[in-house]
Amino acid sequence: MLFFYDLKMAFESIKLKSIHKLKVFMLLDSVDYKILAQLQEDSSLTNVELARRVHLSPSPCLNRVKALEAGGVIQRYVALTQPQALGLGLNVFISISLKEQSKAALAEFERRIAEHDEVMECYLMTGDSDYLIRVAIADMGTLEKFILEQLTPIPGVEKIRSSFALKQVRYKTALPLRKGSATL
Repeated sequence: MLFFYDLKMAFESIKLKSIHKLKVFMLLDSVDYKILAQLQEDSSLTNVELARRVHLSPSPCLNRVKALEAGGVIQRYVALTQPQALGLGLNVFISISLKEQSKAALAEFERRIAEHDEVMECYLMTGDSDYLIRVAIADMGTLEKFILEQLTPIPGVEKIRSSFALKQVRYKTALPLRKGSATL
């Protein structure tokens, strides 16, 4: 009941001009969570195998998967590759500070950083730096070239600090799933 009250309050607080930006809200049940757990583990499962694993017949299973896709819960399916097999043995975290934090400066930085394939993640941060990016690159020479030729020329960049990952202790792509957790 609390969820619906909060949802009603959220809708009431949204201005009419931004109604077109609303996402679909979905209430997920235990079967949806089972489907998501299986697909996060192996998205190449056939619908028949997925249905068997979550104890559904294929047709209702496919309908649920399609609903999760349409609702934006499932964004896309990807193949995870081994960075070292592709010659990308260096994982570097780079903190970036901008000269100013205006909306235009932030938008320009985000536009420019999105142009670089080696940037795996980019976060707008609180604290000492404005952004934290993670880059996957081959070696120190490639890092130097990336910093000098790609990052430094971005307008408004004031400070760049790099930290190298010595060892990857944990890496996962599956989100934690709990029945009743927040949904779209």
